Amino acid sequence: MDTIVLIAIIGSALLIYLKYAAIIAAKNRALEALSGIDVQLTKRSDLIPNVLKIAKKFMAHEKELISEVTALRAKTSGPYDPSDSAATKEHLDIASQLDSAMSRLMVSVEAYPELASDQTMLQAQQTYNEIEAQISAARRFYNSAVTELNNSIEIFPGSLIAGLTTAKTMPFYKADAANKAPVDADEILD
Repeated sequence: MDTIVLIAIIGSALLIYLKYAAIIAAKNRALEALSGIDVQLTKRSDLIPNVLKIAKKFMAHEKELISEVTALRAKTSGPYDPSDSAATKEHLDIASQLDSAMSRLMVSVEAYPELASDQTMLQAQQTYNEIEAQISAARRFYNSAVTELNNSIEIFPGSLIAGLTTAKTMPFYKADAANKAPVDADEILD
């Protein structure tokens, strides 16, 4: 009888430990995925000044848009606490606003034939498009990791064991309304 009780206690402790370890691993994967987004955003942030320098030479009428991109770039480059759900959500929202502003800027480039045909600008646009694809992939990986983390915390027995960890649910990346809306090039180019 004592052996059965001892086996049950050891088995229960092992199951609790395995679930605890799974929650910590999921939290670390989600933080790694968030860091992956930040790496791609940093690459984009490093590219933006070059795009703006080229664009400023040609686009005198787009000063407001260029200023908006510059301000949003500065905000996304700032530090935030990835373990704070609200700070993470705000960081992802600002990055989404920058996506929208950069999309409008890239559409505006098409209104300036000498800029649209400039080799440096073409190369910058191509690099920008590649980085945007990488950001998109990083966001998909992040959302997948957040799903795994949130499920491990919210589904029993994880909901009980999560209290023993520092793991908290994390927000999903969601595109803002401007990024979901169809782009009307005529409106931007007028």
